[in-house]
Amino acid sequence: ELLLSMRENRDRLAAMPSIWPVEGFVSSGFGSRSSPFTGRVQTHKGLDIAARMGTPIHAPARGVVTAAGTDGAYGISVDLNHGGGLTTKYAHMSKLAVKSGQTVERGDVIGYVGRTGRATGPHLHYEVRLNGVPTNPYAYLLN
Repeated sequence: ELLLSMRENRDRLAAMPSIWPVEGFVSSGFGSRSSPFTGRVQTHKGLDIAARMGTPIHAPARGVVTAAGTDGAYGISVDLNHGGGLTTKYAHMSKLAVKSGQTVERGDVIGYVGRTGRATGPHLHYEVRLNGVPTNPYAYLLN
């Protein structure tokens, strides 16, 4: 029983998006902000992490790729399902490194930083959703 509990905890932790997906700096945080396009106050549903074009983007946790391709204003993007109602999105990529249906582990490269879609410069737009509701990614990051 104890061993089963330990395995369940290990699996739950492996699926928690707890590492930064890309090296860079946060250029726009989660929550209310002025739109860089309209100047109007809007809700920003993730973090924008500025990085050099082509910087590798890593899966922050184990998951299954549920979408990989072009998604409107998000440009080239990837969606991961980590289980338990937890999903993540990675947008404005220059290139994909995964396909829909693929399983990824924490640290696997899923794509590369770009400026596709509605973007002001090269960066990663990173979202975490719990049961479809955008949540602050900082709540999950360990470092």
